[in-house]
Amino acid sequence: MLTPQQKYQQLSAQTATPIQLVLMLYDGAIRFSKQGIEGIEQRRYDKANQFLCKAEAIIHELIGSLNFNYEISQELVRIYEYVLHCLIQANLKKDVALVNEAIKHLQELREAWKEISKTAVAVGN
Repeated sequence: MLTPQQKYQQLSAQTATPIQLVLMLYDGAIRFSKQGIEGIEQRRYDKANQFLCKAEAIIHELIGSLNFNYEISQELVRIYEYVLHCLIQANLKKDVALVNEAIKHLQELREAWKEISKTAVAVGN
């Protein structure tokens, strides 16, 4: 049985445009990374591991969704791999600075996709 929030999230994902889905993935990766930081700061390493692994899974999903027929995908995969490296090392070393580095890149990418979505809407009108 799904909660009302879970039903809303499921419906949102089912009706979202591809760009909205990418933004949702970035939001999730950023949120889970921040929760990983909380776990590290609270010395609840099980919590840190859980959330950093969720963030890593989202980055893997972003990599898997790339279309390598476009040159930009080569650049994005390099950034995603670096973010993954930061998250993995942060999880191993319990290093908040590395998580913050990953978040910085994710936020920059999210903002770029947000601008793309505005352009896509303007072109569609």
